Amino acid sequence: MSFATHTKKRKRAESTGETLNINISQPAADASTIGPTLACFPSLIPPGSTPFRSWNVKKPKVSKGDDADRLFIGGETDKVEFTTNMEETEKASEAGCRYLVAIHNPRTSSLTVYPTPLTPQILSHTVKALKSIPPAPAPTARAFREARNNLGETFGTKKAKAAIRAQERNKVDVGAMEGVMGHVMEGIDKGAENLLTKEEAKEAADANRLVPPYDAATDDPMDVYPLHGVIPEPEWKALSVSAFEQAAGFAERRALLPAWRSEWLQHHLRRAFEDKELSSKARRRVLKIVFYVSAMMAFRRLLSGRGVAKEELHTKMPGVPAVVVDGLAARFTESARDAGPGDPKLQATSAMQTKLLTHMFALCLRVDNCATDSAQLATDLQMAQAQVNGLFKTMGCKIGKMTERDRARLGVADDKKRAVLSAPVEFPKPKTRKAGRG
Repeated sequence: MSFATHTKKRKRAESTGETLNINISQPAADASTIGPTLACFPSLIPPGSTPFRSWNVKKPKVSKGDDADRLFIGGETDKVEFTTNMEETEKASEAGCRYLVAIHNPRTSSLTVYPTPLTPQILSHTVKALKSIPPAPAPTARAFREARNNLGETFGTKKAKAAIRAQERNKVDVGAMEGVMGHVMEGIDKGAENLLTKEEAKEAADANRLVPPYDAATDDPMDVYPLHGVIPEPEWKALSVSAFEQAAGFAERRALLPAWRSEWLQHHLRRAFEDKELSSKARRRVLKIVFYVSAMMAFRRLLSGRGVAKEELHTKMPGVPAVVVDGLAARFTESARDAGPGDPKLQATSAMQTKLLTHMFALCLRVDNCATDSAQLATDLQMAQAQVNGLFKTMGCKIGKMTERDRARLGVADDKKRAVLSAPVEFPKPKTRKAGRG
């Protein structure tokens, strides 16, 4: 049994023998002549018989070499007008797409190519019957919000509806506030009369600082905290250092201090007698300040408990003049609330302790030429170094390493960080808390 196989072969189109002649159009001799134009109709395409005209619209030259003319195309039918949309046309031009226009004439079998690439003209249309109708105004924010809420009430979820109702409850009725707004503003103005100005508030804050009396106008760091603002003059005159000068050695001098377990005190006590450049007057001044700082350390240690009687202070500070003990008690203590009338005890509140420490640090700065080793004092006082540095900062000091010039001037060999006081004194600005996010 045999099967017949039929094979279909694709026949090649017979060549007509015709040739296509390609011609390049020559540019017009007149530069003002407008050649072929490429137009694009994004929304509405006009009939093919619609006539169009083109114009060159002048524009100012931005730079040398820019084309000073822009092409504008216009045409119309009985109901619609078509004009060039300049903004969209410029966007199309900036996009970088350009086209070559060619015309094919089947009668002569020729293709004529226009030699210049063209950018399409984007045309927009306007309905003639609607030109006299003014455009609808844009919806206001209130109308937009009401429309959105209506949609939410109709199609929204329970959560969205609850949010819309909460927003309506929290909305302020401006119309209802118009009648009382004047009274509210009068109340604000009346209440603002007693408010401090920025300068007055700064002066009040400076006056309430827990620091010794200071001179904000001086240019000498040694005069920022005057000596007798820290040590009253009667107490200064009561201090005697003759026993230190008569002592046989350092051990005897150290035993004369009310509190001697301090590296800062021992260093300056030893230096007062080893520094040959110090005059006798300067040595006595340093010894008085060192002794007073030692008395303040002993006074602070005695008040570290629940309280102490004034007579007990005199007993436990035997080498300190009575006027000094009474002065320290009057300036840096308060009477305990639970103390009986026959046994009034003195205690130091946190504010009083801060005040005592800042007065002590002011004396240390004076002895150290306004550059004190805060880490050493923190160790001597058994306090955190950050806490001690914070107190120095409240006094207007800056914590940092000294420059080579300052170390040479003060005779300091190490490069430790120190609390440095400069003048005019600048106190830190109060920190303002940022409002929390809702």
